[in-house]
Formats: sequence, structure tokens, C-alpha cells
Amino acid sequence: MAVWVRRIERWIHWLFSGHRWCSIQREESLPVRIKRNSSRLIKFQDEAGLWMQHNKVHNLRLAIPSLDGLVIRPGETFSFCRRVGFPSARKGYKEGMELSRGRPRPGIGGGICQLANMIHWLVLHSPLTVTERSEHSFDPFPDCNRQIPFGTGAAVFYNYVDLQFRNDTQHTFQLRLWTTEADLCGELRVSEALRESYHVFERNARFERTPSGTFRKNEIWRDVIERKTGRRLREELLKTNAARVLYDVPEPKPGNPAGALAASHSNT
Repeated sequence: MAVWVRRIERWIHWLFSGHRWCSIQREESLPVRIKRNSSRLIKFQDEAGLWMQHNKVHNLRLAIPSLDGLVIRPGETFSFCRRVGFPSARKGYKEGMELSRGRPRPGIGGGICQLANMIHWLVLHSPLTVTERSEHSFDPFPDCNRQIPFGTGAAVFYNYVDLQFRNDTQHTFQLRLWTTEADLCGELRVSEALRESYHVFERNARFERTPSGTFRKNEIWRDVIERKTGRRLREELLKTNAARVLYDVPEPKPGNPAGALAASHSNT
């Protein structure tokens, strides 16, 4: 009941928020590519959960058509949940892996967070304004083939845990999304070249042991660069992360302070 109350509240918000929601999809790509990225579809070979990963790939391919080619015009807002809709078995979604209450478990539509992660990473490399984004408060698995900094993902759960961003510029942007046999791929494109480019990176990545558990922490930063000259215009702190770790963290090796497990008595 609590979930459905939240969903009804979100539907009401969608109707009366006054946002101009993006809705137009185009087959042709806009001329300028801002950022391209790819991520592995099957990320780890755990036999017990491999079937959920294969179902995740099916779910991703089912969700992509509602997002690929979507244009975000000046003044428009993107909502992941509005575009993808409710991932039900009736629509063909299967049980994939979802994270709930600190643990992975099978759930209909599980795995489409990987799409939200991809979109959020692309948007961080643009002047688009992220207006709503959630992340998991725990880190369930050790890194495997990680290609982007920890803590840059975006959790989604229809419809009140959402990824939203707004186009406050005078440019029109476009999402392109597709899969290969091995990867989920994405591009963010724009109608004309931008004056600035962006470099996103992490600082102070570490594990800290506290009385309430082990936490993984880092900071997500962004350099804003003048495209024409390559001059760094400014540096922005985007996010500070602290997630409870659900796996065993090995003791640090000598001379590897970046991966050190620091003893701490802080509860933060």
C-alpha cells in the first residue's frame, strides 16, 4: 500500500508539476556527439545469478526503444520512469536482479538501472541540469570491469525513484542507446557544438571501517574546459558518496594508500 501511495503521488506530480516533459523521438542523429560510453552487459560470472543477468539483458533491450532517439529541447525535462513506464510481466519484462533493502534479489524488470546509470554518466558530461537522482546506500559487490567512478550511477524504481534532468540551455540534446552482443552503448548528442567540454573524475576513494560497518567513500568532481583552447575554466564538486559495503574488503597492501582500509571511529 505504501508503494502505491507513493506512485499515486508521483502520477499527480507528473500531471500538475508544470514541467514540459520531453516526448519526441527522431530516427536521425543530431550532428554533434558530446559523449559516448559503453558498459558490459554480463558483468560477473556468478553461476547462481547468471540467469538474472541474462534476463537483465532482455529487459534492457525491451526498455531501449522508449529512449533511443529521444530529444530534449530547451526548457524540457526528462524523466526515466515516465519514458520507460511500468516494467511489468505483461509487457514482456522478466525477473532480473534488483537491489532492495540492502540485498540483491530477483524482480520483474530488474537490471534496467544500468540504463539509468548510462544516461546519468552521459548527462554529467553536459550542461544539462540533473534535478532528481537517487543512489543505493550500499555497495553489494566488489568491482568487476568497472569503467567509471563508483557513485556515479542512478537508482530507479517505478515511479517515485526516478532520474530526471532539465535542459536549461538554448541547445537541443538527444540520447542514442543500443546494445551489441557484449555491451550496452550510449551517446549524448547536441544540435551544435558547445563552448565547453567536461571531464568527470573521482578523488579520495577509500574504504573506512566504522563501528556500524565498512563504508566505501569518494568524491565525484568535474572539470569544465573551454573547448576551443583546452583551458580549464572551473572545477566542480558534484557528489560525496558513502555507501555501506556488503562484501569482505581485503586489508590494503603496503604502498597502496588509495585502496587503504582506514580504521575510523566515525559513524558517518
